[in-house]
Amino acid sequence: MDVLIAGAGPAGLALAIDLARRGIGVRIVDKATEFFRGSRGDGLQPRTLEVFDDLGVIDAVLAAGREIPAFRVHLDGEYVMERRMGERREPAPDVPYPNGWVLGQSQTEGILRDRLAEFGVRVELGAELTGFTQDGAGVTAELSTGETVRADYLVGADGGRSFVRKALGIEFEGGTDESVKMLLGDVEADLDPEFGYWFARAADPGSGVMMSPLPGIGLFQFGAPLGEADAEPTAETLQSILDGLNAGVRLGELAWSTVWRPNVRLAKRFREGRVVPDRRRGARPPADRWAGAEHERAGRLQPGLEAGRRLTRAAGQLRNRAARGGRAGAGDLLGAAAQAPGRRRAGPRTRCGHPAARHQLPGVGRAGPRCGGPGTGRAGPRRQWREGPPVRPVPRPARHEAALRRRRTGRAAHLCGAAPGGGGGGAVRR
Repeated sequence: MDVLIAGAGPAGLALAIDLARRGIGVRIVDKATEFFRGSRGDGLQPRTLEVFDDLGVIDAVLAAGREIPAFRVHLDGEYVMERRMGERREPAPDVPYPNGWVLGQSQTEGILRDRLAEFGVRVELGAELTGFTQDGAGVTAELSTGETVRADYLVGADGGRSFVRKALGIEFEGGTDESVKMLLGDVEADLDPEFGYWFARAADPGSGVMMSPLPGIGLFQFGAPLGEADAEPTAETLQSILDGLNAGVRLGELAWSTVWRPNVRLAKRFREGRVVPDRRRGARPPADRWAGAEHERAGRLQPGLEAGRRLTRAAGQLRNRAARGGRAGAGDLLGAAAQAPGRRRAGPRTRCGHPAARHQLPGVGRAGPRCGGPGTGRAGPRRQWREGPPVRPVPRPARHEAALRRRRTGRAAHLCGAAPGGGGGGAVRR
């Protein structure tokens, strides 16, 4: 099976790695002529770090990044306090990376590209997807280089202005709030890189300029509010805003900048035949990029991983059918798998086909009263464990254990002739 990915951002690279490490043919193209240079989403959440661990890049990410620094707050030009985004937490089995991490997006993408190259796959720049058609057996794609590519599947990871999604006519529901704008970018500044900085007025301390150090490149990411009037994303614009706050900071070269707007959208459909479009886009204010349950980048990575699991499951079904001597064609089997993306989740399963919890994994005790497996004393139906990416075992809550003990005791009392909840010393209240 061959998969063509259009777009070499975080989602496209994550999907390419997930497919390539499973032996699935993958090709990834991008219309850009050079790789992106800028921090953009530099705050990594714990769940994002777990995804990087699964992709095999966590060591490189931790080595290149740093913990979220303490922020020095300046109001009306005077230093008033030092604060942190949150208290540092210790790792736990269910949350191995409990604290946020800082690493610029361009650096993260470079690490993902290096990991992808270990599987012999490299990003092809200057190869824009200009058109495609699909049939029951695959997709025929046209590139700006004049090449025609034939693949079993096409995945669009080409961002908010996705050509793939537009070509399919899929609505991109949501909106952009044009009334809120921020100047965002990377710049040199005469500040101590061991700390982050917040400059604001004492009368309105919640609205100001954020300066956060970027590890390894000697720059600060800045986020500054813009008024209703249009402003150019330049160093001069940022310098004038800082001067108005009496920050006393002198800026140097501007490496990258953009005007940020709140933009939250979701594709109405996530698949059209053998084509998977870019599905979602959400933006969090730069000053709040470590708050909440997940960061924007986790949302960018997840669609790629989900698509990888579906395609991997389809390839596994094809291999199993071939091993059993089945005659179904690849198109029939893979098409059926793609048409039911949410029917089964990848990962270990019980012999009845249900997702396996920790207590149902091989060698970890009882597999449950309704599912045959190790520790049950029941053979169960002849079904093999389904292939899929490694999953983190989820411990069963203590209240579930107590409920199971009561249920088992009640069954034992019932078998011995005592009615659960009745009188007598042998009764068990359920």
